[in-house]
Amino acid sequence: MSKRNIKTDKAPAAIGPYSQGVVTGNLLFTSGQLPIDPVTGNLVNGSIEDKAHMVFKNLSVIAQAAGTSLDNAVKTTVFLADITHFKAVNAVYAQYFKEPFPARSAFQVGALPLGADMEVEAIFQINHGNTL
Repeated sequence: MSKRNIKTDKAPAAIGPYSQGVVTGNLLFTSGQLPIDPVTGNLVNGSIEDKAHMVFKNLSVIAQAAGTSLDNAVKTTVFLADITHFKAVNAVYAQYFKEPFPARSAFQVGALPLGADMEVEAIFQINHGNTL
């Protein structure tokens, strides 16, 4: 099965040797998105809610670049530097994802790249007209 790299200037550039997203068949797999402002290239300052909004906006523009949307997310994984942020991140998450909600895992991790507080990766279904 072939694969196609997804790259958009509307989301932060990769900070290593990886793609923002990869499409294979009718699925988009995104790399983990940190709360990086794509305009400045810096981590967002502010509350965990501010950071969560940035992460979900970044995921959304990557999904759009691949021909899909957050509505077609089938699985997300949320990585938190502090699990006590779970409730606040969950409240923001509910503003971006609608029923039927994607399957999800959430973990507290020892550390995240750039000292970020959170990172989220996702898998999306793409409409059949947009497959490889």
